[in-house]
Amino acid sequence: MGVRPADPGRPVSARRAAEAFRAVHGAPCEGVWAAPGRVNLIGEYTDVSDGFVLPFALPHLTWVAARRRRDGLLRLHSAAVGGGVVELRADRLAPGTVGGWAAYPAGVLWALRAAGHPARGADLHVESDVPAGAGLSSSAALEVATALALDGLYGPFTDPPGLARLARHAENAFVGVPCGAMDQTAAACCVAGHALHLDIRHLTWRQIPFDPTAHGLRLLVVDTRVAHALGDGEYARRRAGCEAAARALGVRALRDVPYAHLPAALDALRDDPGLRPLVRHVVGENHRVGAVAALLEAGDPRAAGPLLTAGHASLRDDFGVSCPELDLVVAAACGAGAVGARMTGAGFGGSALVLAEEADDRAVRRAVTDAFAAAGHRPPRIFAVVPGRAPDGWADVRHAVVPSRSPPQY
Repeated sequence: MGVRPADPGRPVSARRAAEAFRAVHGAPCEGVWAAPGRVNLIGEYTDVSDGFVLPFALPHLTWVAARRRRDGLLRLHSAAVGGGVVELRADRLAPGTVGGWAAYPAGVLWALRAAGHPARGADLHVESDVPAGAGLSSSAALEVATALALDGLYGPFTDPPGLARLARHAENAFVGVPCGAMDQTAAACCVAGHALHLDIRHLTWRQIPFDPTAHGLRLLVVDTRVAHALGDGEYARRRAGCEAAARALGVRALRDVPYAHLPAALDALRDDPGLRPLVRHVVGENHRVGAVAALLEAGDPRAAGPLLTAGHASLRDDFGVSCPELDLVVAAACGAGAVGARMTGAGFGGSALVLAEEADDRAVRRAVTDAFAAAGHRPPRIFAVVPGRAPDGWADVRHAVVPSRSPPQY
């Protein structure tokens, strides 16, 4: 998103967002809506091949306070971005016309209007405690929170999964990032105490119980503070490679290559050495998603740790999307006794996820911090997380904000 990361320990409330809205826009908001960031437990870069993923929602939220306008203006303000209000015309929004953080909420309004929904202008103010640039899907949280806000103001248009699809379309077509459907769906559909086993092709899912603390485990997110950018072409190049590999193998997508057939698929690509590691990662990662889901359903999350670490090795060696800082987190954490660790998100920076025994929490944190200091890196941000949930739009925040029934602004 290009915004300043928020401190994950600083709570951001609906009331704070509503008060800031009044200060910025000069009138009370009509409501406040929220969506969470996410961590992908396992299943990285499988979404580009119609595969399977296993994300869970963070307790960190992006809040959007909003008010309708009748003059067709979209006026955007973010607490995390320097500068004033970004003012746009709703009827002139088009791909490539808006840059920076404002492209994400503007793209959502554009996608809604392009789908025939009667969303018009609005004043929006954004607050967030989802760290940006950390691979925790702050952009999808903003998109889904904006979609919920516009749906609340002008809808209802569709259900949360439908809003997630529109938010993804906004990022693909308006912002220009060819992402899969995982992040927006996780932001809209995750349930507390569960991971979301999501079939990207069919956009169907089931909720998998996931409560590490009940098993004496701790989930740590380690933000390397190395910013990543999806719009720089790396994501698109790997997606194109996976599509080329699927064509060469005669399948619709790499998800259609069974894990048992992986050796044969690699042999069939012996004349395409650049495609072989992509196939090895995607097919192997889909298998790991299924294996981790089965372990969680069996009540044995501890046994999933080695699969997380194996997934990181595949992302590092086959898919080539890790970086020295992410590799250092995994090595230091596992060396200090963590049961598993892996990069999460698109890579090239961002965050790693560590699954550790609660008794080893302090030792793991210290080992990672000391390793970064010895390597001359900036100190990482380390914080514990539990699987949160996607808020139910207005119902989650009405305790904090009384909706205004005054006329929309002009």
